[in-house]
Amino acid sequence: RLALATAPEIAAFWGFLTSAEAADWCDAEARAGRLIPVTAQMADGKARHMWARPGLAEAPVPELPGRVRVLSPFDPALRDRKRAERLFGFHYRIEIFVPEAQRTYGYYVFPVWEGDGAIGRIDMKRSGGTLAVRAFWPEAGVRLGKGRMARLTAELERVAGLAGCGDIAFEDGWMRAAA
Repeated sequence: RLALATAPEIAAFWGFLTSAEAADWCDAEARAGRLIPVTAQMADGKARHMWARPGLAEAPVPELPGRVRVLSPFDPALRDRKRAERLFGFHYRIEIFVPEAQRTYGYYVFPVWEGDGAIGRIDMKRSGGTLAVRAFWPEAGVRLGKGRMARLTAELERVAGLAGCGDIAFEDGWMRAAA
């Protein structure tokens, strides 16, 4: 389910194995031909030894969707925060338990993804029948040109519909500088 992972990442994903048990499982699966060792390049350029199912490297890479997505803070790609940072270079922390004065972004900020990486974070909430966009922080080096803004707006319209909101309102100063 993780496509490729280290034994500790597999243990963390399932939540009921120790890292040693996951390593033993990986070794047994490799002996049976159901796992192969792979080397993957992380976001920082470093190589990391991981495990994958045979054929993963030869499988065609699916074309990335041409849309922006607002992800849940609990999306499987981001659930293991350290893994997400290694793979995507995206440091994410949900700040609901952080005192307000110490928050970098906001109470419940959603990651915003395009293609294979994060393009920003958005603070939004349902307010009656309106999706209120309080703030958007682009990731470093990300520009919100016309095309990307149109894709973000289309995604916010989708989210508004899922939330039962008929309108979207952008609060004054909603576009923030990269943190």
